[in-house]
Amino acid sequence: MFTINTIIIIITIGVSMICFNNRDLFYRLSLNPYSIRHRNEWWRIITHGLVHADYMHLFINMFVLWSFGRSVLYTFGNLQQSGLLKEPDIAFLLLYLGGMIFSSLPDIVQKKDDYRYNSIGASGAVSAVVFTVIFFAPWSKIYLMGIIPVPSILFGILYLWYSQYMNKRGGDNTNHMAHFWGAIFGLVFPLFIDAKLLLHFLEAVIHIRL
Repeated sequence: MFTINTIIIIITIGVSMICFNNRDLFYRLSLNPYSIRHRNEWWRIITHGLVHADYMHLFINMFVLWSFGRSVLYTFGNLQQSGLLKEPDIAFLLLYLGGMIFSSLPDIVQKKDDYRYNSIGASGAVSAVVFTVIFFAPWSKIYLMGIIPVPSILFGILYLWYSQYMNKRGGDNTNHMAHFWGAIFGLVFPLFIDAKLLLHFLEAVIHIRL
């Protein structure tokens, strides 16, 4: 049986592959703040996460989503057993779509009059999933480049700093602010489930696991 995470991955891969060969659909689904604000094409806030620049862009996002999404669903399952959460799949969908929407807001506000600006990819939503994992397991290991083990909380701090730095530097055609705000949403999302989970996070941070 497919999980909600797997369903999102399958849909995203399917739409992205179609758009690789259909540029009209590619631009129709992309995040274009001008079209959103002046033409009311609000679906773009969601559909841009289904479109990717190339196979490498698609593979990285979907691999990270597959890896970290499983951990989030496992954690949400535990929250369901403890009575804090009723529907893990719905919570995961809200996390993913919420991260996608929240990470898009700065562009929608700042780029609303730039008709040439487009943004694509699920990175904001994927960042939200990654940072929800960091919230629940701040001292678990994340492997940079698949090799170097780094405590997830340290990775999170470096990720936020790097996103801010690269956004100011610019020039690499990557929407680093989407990464940043998606990550922030993922870090805060567990508090919408139960604000008392903040205590869990603080206790987990204090009790360092070597």
